[in-house]
Amino acid sequence: MMASPVLGAQAQNSTPSASEQRAMAILKNMSKYLAQTQHFSVTIREGYDAVQKSGQKVEFGEIRKLTVSRPDRLRIEAERSDGEKNLVFFNGKDLTVYTPDKNVYATVSKEGTLDEVIHYAVEDLKIRIPLAMLLLSTLPGEVDNLVVSADYVETTTITDVRCDHVAARTAKGVDFQVWVAQGEEPLPRRIVITYKDEAGQPQFWADLSDWNLSPEISDALFTFTPPDGADRIQFLTEAGKATVQLTPPKGE
Repeated sequence: MMASPVLGAQAQNSTPSASEQRAMAILKNMSKYLAQTQHFSVTIREGYDAVQKSGQKVEFGEIRKLTVSRPDRLRIEAERSDGEKNLVFFNGKDLTVYTPDKNVYATVSKEGTLDEVIHYAVEDLKIRIPLAMLLLSTLPGEVDNLVVSADYVETTTITDVRCDHVAARTAKGVDFQVWVAQGEEPLPRRIVITYKDEAGQPQFWADLSDWNLSPEISDALFTFTPPDGADRIQFLTEAGKATVQLTPPKGE
């Protein structure tokens, strides 16, 4: 999602403006704060464009609640705009995805940290998890490596929280905007991503609310126990289609 050092990238040609320096400082501060937060939960309401063959954009969406306990615990509760629900569990040993409506699940053994399982899910299992980068402890480095320019837009209010609005560009054909809460908890409150190189330049947006930096944590929260009658299915086939629909559907 985010981030090359705007200062380093632009210093070759000119001195960064005050707006550029301020924007990058906000991004760095946000990324460091989030990466160092050991436990948190957040509710994300998001929408994304599916560009049809006709060129028309159709928006789909979902609501997700994420609970994170570093270094190796993750729970995602998701409900798509069509009503389908999905649950994702990682307890440091197993990654499981469960679809209650179909009562099917897929599990794969994977020991390691949250960073490792996210990379594994995205790169090996080909699961695309929106805003997965925000869950990584390496987020500050990701910010340094991706952003080529950034500007401060304005100060505004998102759900009664005063925020700094930053617009940035990456070297990968993606623009993004982020609204970061001012004060002692510089957490992202809104994110908009534009995929400039894709047909129709579709957008993804997300509102992040109900941040809790000391949620109730238990082993049971991150461990999946199959319900009666639940069917276990293959992760890369049925599971990839039936239970991990966390990305925009392709236009018909």
